[in-house]
Amino acid sequence: MARLVIGYGGSAAAAFGYLYAFVWITIHLLAASQGAPDESSSHRAEYRYPFVGPASSFSPPSSSSAASPGEESAYDYIIVGGGTAGCPLAATLSRNYTVLVLERGGAPFANPNVTFMENFHISLADISPTSASQMFISTDGVFNSRARVLGGGTCINAGFYTRASASFIKKVGWDAKLVNESYPWIEKQIVFQPQPSLWQKAVRDGLLEAGVSPFNGFTYDHKYGTKVGGTIFDRFGRRHTAAELLASANPEKIDVLVHATVQKIEFDTTGERPKATGVIFKDEKGIIHRATLSKGPKSEIIVSSGAIGSPQLLLLSGIGPKAELEKLNISVVLDNEFVGKDVADNPLNTIYVPTNGPVKQSLIATVGITKKGVYIEASSGFGQSSDSIRWDHGIASAEIGQLSTIPPKQRTHEAIHHFRRSKRSLPHEAFFGGFILEKVAMPLSKGQISLHNTNIDDNPRITFNYFSHPADVARCVDGIRIIERIVRSKHFANLTTIDRETNERLLNMSVRANVNLLPKHTNDTRSLEQFCKDTVITIWHYHGGCHVGRVVGPDYRVFGVGSLRVVDGSTFYDSPGTNPQATVMMMGRYMGVKILRERLGKAAGVRGGVAAGGRSSALCNGSYNNNTLVISNGQQQRHMGMPTKGNRRTSAAALCKIHCFCWQRRKAVATV
Repeated sequence: MARLVIGYGGSAAAAFGYLYAFVWITIHLLAASQGAPDESSSHRAEYRYPFVGPASSFSPPSSSSAASPGEESAYDYIIVGGGTAGCPLAATLSRNYTVLVLERGGAPFANPNVTFMENFHISLADISPTSASQMFISTDGVFNSRARVLGGGTCINAGFYTRASASFIKKVGWDAKLVNESYPWIEKQIVFQPQPSLWQKAVRDGLLEAGVSPFNGFTYDHKYGTKVGGTIFDRFGRRHTAAELLASANPEKIDVLVHATVQKIEFDTTGERPKATGVIFKDEKGIIHRATLSKGPKSEIIVSSGAIGSPQLLLLSGIGPKAELEKLNISVVLDNEFVGKDVADNPLNTIYVPTNGPVKQSLIATVGITKKGVYIEASSGFGQSSDSIRWDHGIASAEIGQLSTIPPKQRTHEAIHHFRRSKRSLPHEAFFGGFILEKVAMPLSKGQISLHNTNIDDNPRITFNYFSHPADVARCVDGIRIIERIVRSKHFANLTTIDRETNERLLNMSVRANVNLLPKHTNDTRSLEQFCKDTVITIWHYHGGCHVGRVVGPDYRVFGVGSLRVVDGSTFYDSPGTNPQATVMMMGRYMGVKILRERLGKAAGVRGGVAAGGRSSALCNGSYNNNTLVISNGQQQRHMGMPTKGNRRTSAAALCKIHCFCWQRRKAVATV
């Protein structure tokens, strides 16, 4: 979602004052060195989370709850992917079992381009090998990104938090009671209520005037009408990612390795059916390691690598269409024609709306949930100062929109870099405005993921077939017409220049703002159907490829093999809610609790929600007073982060989860 605010708006420097100036300088100094791995980031992450370390530090645990005397030390669970689902899943399982998390990206904790709202576009624009965001271009010609960082997509998205609909929960077959316990476990740790900006309020009122009613106020729930959802950005603009959910882990039973790229899953094929036994992974120095499961019958490898990474890893490990695997000389472990098939990405189209002056940066906060099968959202402004507009704004920014003057086949990575170096000087007024977005819910257009080589570091071949189904086009047109009514509502009269703009001119500006590799047509602004097809971009809600009933069962165990599950959005037929991150995080917690209960029954002693006190858990029972962290044992530690003004105890504990010390973490008892 976040891509849409890139490259417009005005200065935010005045709002942040001296603190902003300090942050601004820090950001530019650190961002300039992003091409190389930030080793200090790993050290700081290890300091705050003692179980997080570089992949090169790997050594098997000294004991395992399922290992017998004389057996090789191993893990009860190996989770491939420390992302949106993987982090809460690992934290939960570590209550009772040894867990190894292997994350191909780095740690997010000391990366300002992840942490601060005003910098998120920089992370998306960074296509270096060490970036938290890995760019790919689908065969459809649409620019896209996948996360490459501990915390997954929660580190690079726009932060919007909203639950799935009740009908989605029922369709998936989840236990509604446990679902309603698992969501709060997330929300009490890293979710906040946003303070809507003037732009978000105008969109809210415009939605209601356009007939997207009623107004449901602030709520996480999925309801028809207009609402304000949650956010993982706190009031200081600091992002709180799924990686922070690891603060609930048992530090004695979990190892989290960053820059650990799993090459393939290993199987024992001597029995009646293949059984996963371990993984081969490469560390940041290029050295190969093997991590193995304990010998217990219930030990498992859980793949949580996302809707792109999970199908890719299964294919590289020999699970997939036999003919496709044999073409690349991959030994076939299990012939399953459905791996990587019927993937979908919710198409996004946006309308650029110029304003009378600079507007405050806002990411997604207000959403209109229509009965026409589209969701209406909005973003505005630019997080950096006006001077930084010359600096870098990403692949969907206004200046990169100049790529529309180049034939599609020539719009390469090199061309993007060239435009960053030599792009025209744009007037600041070009960045005055915002976008109103429409997302097609539950698209019927489907594509596939396939391998074009055996290198896990490379993106697979990805096709989404946007708008190949006519129903998706019809929904998009309905969404554009709703947006037209919004921007001409009385609530936009004093905010925009819309009264001086025709519909065709707005669409023309939007054609340039929505950058993809698709050729444009002369009737883009006269045919809304053609406009939808030619200006499609992504909102990063791609899903599928390891569907329940085709690749995995209702318990997410992979069909035909033992000791292997997939737990992430690749199992979904539809993207849940208006934004999937809440449900994917909940899914990780939900499945962790389910697995513990399956193994231990009542002895698991675990429930979906957090212990009383919310963020003030046993892991970090402290408070802030005059910018000083008061630890539960009476010691004090000066807070090194952003200033705190009248923080409540809950806010203190939220920040404490980032800044508390190693000794406290090791002594804490995990609360799950």
